[in-house]
Amino acid sequence: MKAKEPIGRFDHIGFAVHSIEEARKFWEDQMGASLVQLTDHHSGDFKLGIFDLDGLCVELLEPINPDGFLAKYLEKRGEGIHHITLQTKNLEEKTDALEASGVRVVDRHLSKEEGGVDAFLSPKSTHGVLIQLGENVGPLNSKPYWEET
Repeated sequence: MKAKEPIGRFDHIGFAVHSIEEARKFWEDQMGASLVQLTDHHSGDFKLGIFDLDGLCVELLEPINPDGFLAKYLEKRGEGIHHITLQTKNLEEKTDALEASGVRVVDRHLSKEEGGVDAFLSPKSTHGVLIQLGENVGPLNSKPYWEET
């Protein structure tokens, strides 16, 4: 059954990299992006470099934990696009509906206090792309589109 409305709006694209410092040279020097934030993820598995490319958020992810999912991802697939993220209102309700229709939700976090309200859709259900759905503030500190005035 066709969705009545889009599930969300594009927020950012995440790239898995071996080194944020190395990838940063390309994004800043060649693409003109500006570093907004460099931080360790609350999980301790990876660090994030958030870059602003004229309003487009580019998120670079570098593994910290050699046994974590991102290190394994890079070992298996190499550097490149890791995920795209859509701002998604009423995330819990929408992921329940997606699962009911057969879409595989591989990870779900529903507490802002524990790092954010987001869920990931398996590439096996999305024709090869890991899709993150996020309900809280995006990495450029942009308000969710449904809160814009």
